[in-house]
Amino acid sequence: MRVVAAVVAVVLLVTGCSAPRAVDTVDTGGGRLIGSVTGDIRTFQGIPFAAPPTGQRRWRPPEPAAPWTGTRDARRPAPACVQSPHDPVPGPQSEDCLYLNVTTPAAGLDRPRPVLVWLYGGGFYQGNAAEYHAARLAGSGDGTVVVTPGYRLGVFGFLTHAGLPDSGAFGLADQHAALRWVRDNIAAFGGDPGNVTLAGQSAGAMSVCAHLTSPGSAGLFHRAILQSGTCLVEWPPYPRGGRGFTPYEPPDDYRRQAGEMSAELGCPDVECLRGLPADRFGGWMARFSPSYGNSVLPVHPAEAFRQGRFHRVPVLVGHTRDEARLPFAGPVPSPLSTADYVGRIEGEFPGRAAGILSEYPPVDGDNGQRYAQLATDRSWALTTRRAQFEFARAVPTFAYEFADRDAPRYDRMPAVGYPYGAFHGSDVPYLFDLAGERAAFTPRQVELTGTLAGYWTRFAATGDPNGPGLPPWPAFTAAAPHVQSLAPGAVGPADVVTDHRLAFWESG
Repeated sequence: MRVVAAVVAVVLLVTGCSAPRAVDTVDTGGGRLIGSVTGDIRTFQGIPFAAPPTGQRRWRPPEPAAPWTGTRDARRPAPACVQSPHDPVPGPQSEDCLYLNVTTPAAGLDRPRPVLVWLYGGGFYQGNAAEYHAARLAGSGDGTVVVTPGYRLGVFGFLTHAGLPDSGAFGLADQHAALRWVRDNIAAFGGDPGNVTLAGQSAGAMSVCAHLTSPGSAGLFHRAILQSGTCLVEWPPYPRGGRGFTPYEPPDDYRRQAGEMSAELGCPDVECLRGLPADRFGGWMARFSPSYGNSVLPVHPAEAFRQGRFHRVPVLVGHTRDEARLPFAGPVPSPLSTADYVGRIEGEFPGRAAGILSEYPPVDGDNGQRYAQLATDRSWALTTRRAQFEFARAVPTFAYEFADRDAPRYDRMPAVGYPYGAFHGSDVPYLFDLAGERAAFTPRQVELTGTLAGYWTRFAATGDPNGPGLPPWPAFTAAAPHVQSLAPGAVGPADVVTDHRLAFWESG
């Protein structure tokens, strides 16, 4: 299995944050909630949108959450879903994790507000909805209602097993359930259930694209934002036909893997596996991601996408300038000797290595940055460009490249021998305060956060990112494939074809 591990939402350099000063209540279909009010933002956390997927509900589609009596305290987040022990997310974890958070402006409007549902990244085996504090988006423009749901991860979210005839996409089914909750309940928070944008980064963006091809998602959202991930994303090696591994692997491969897991854990069937404690699966958590051939994803999303079989909604889609400089997104070893660099290219690109080494010749010393550029260009920029053209054939499309090469780094990022640049996930703190902490932005970066929040919320409201006070952003079309560069003091056209050598990659 090849999946990309998105940046964990961990603590950044901070400028501080304020504490809640008041409370507010909302009546939903499940019962009354009490949430927090901080300045002009209301927050409701830990709202159940499905029943706990525990016990006999493990590896079953999500079931409706039980209503409650009285007032439920929604001022604290729920635990994160159980995830890979190798990439820990701070805070408690539980299989009982199908909860969501709602952030809204406190002031009322004379009309319902647009809704943005955010799906976290993390390679489908890590991530935490509660880490994404959405006050910046909720406070931009006319105000946006932001919803961040949890969804099952790794072996609990994506096990494909011979004893489970409709398996492989339970985590995506959780996202379906969250979208249905939004449809049925978001009006109580001032949101418009007829104007929902589904957005995500990395695995979250790949989830968004999966929903664009999923029959069960029809009508549940009306616009889509894909940050660093599409149905066409691939990773090496590229053994046949120039195609590599994808986030959505064949069900037969995962069934064989599930058999190996069962043998190792001493469980011959699903009922036995359901009886094991969650921590017994630690070594297998990161071994499963979404599969297809089930009711959620009948076919591989890339196949459906290339055939034009996706929901017709406006799309905003792009990537960062230096995606693969973050080792989690490659991975890219550093230091990387010339011999290891050449061997890597020969092993990952059989039949094309000589041409690639001519286009990306090794350098003296560490070749880590050279390989990171190659991986960014082939795995991210090329596949995103192809997806943008496919989208533009059918729906309004707006393309971007996040290009702040001095973006603040996440805490605990591994040391490498080259600048991180605009790495995978570097755009996320410009939209969210991760773990409630604001990055230490320069004045120009602060201005860029306002631009991104303005573009994203305007697109959520209208299907077009253009609005008062924002730099013009032309649509992406076949005749005029405009990509908007998003960098401090330099918002305008990006030359991704030259910068990412896309003519070379399209030639072979």
